Amino acid sequence: MYYRWQDEKLFLECSIQARAGEDKIVGPVGDCLKIRISAPPSDGKANKQLIKFLSGVFKVRQSDITIVSGHSSRKKRLCISNPGKIPVLESGLSQINEDLFSRREI
Repeated sequence: MYYRWQDEKLFLECSIQARAGEDKIVGPVGDCLKIRISAPPSDGKANKQLIKFLSGVFKVRQSDITIVSGHSSRKKRLCISNPGKIPVLESGLSQINEDLFSRREI
């Protein structure tokens, strides 16, 4: 499973493809969520772009997204605090969305 909830935090296991043509969530690939980022993986540029991109996707401040592990790796564990929106894509993120709504209705 590429995600888990802990209280109001969403943890994502991600596989990042830097220097891609666009910033895009590709979808689940194995046990990771594949994300393409246009920035190069040097000097932390891809990490900064990843956080900026995901803050828009999940409707949170950039400071609400933390790279928990994998700062210099393609495989990263991210923590998103109180996501305001879960993107519903063909990529399989609808399961996260269903979990979010079921958690908030309780």
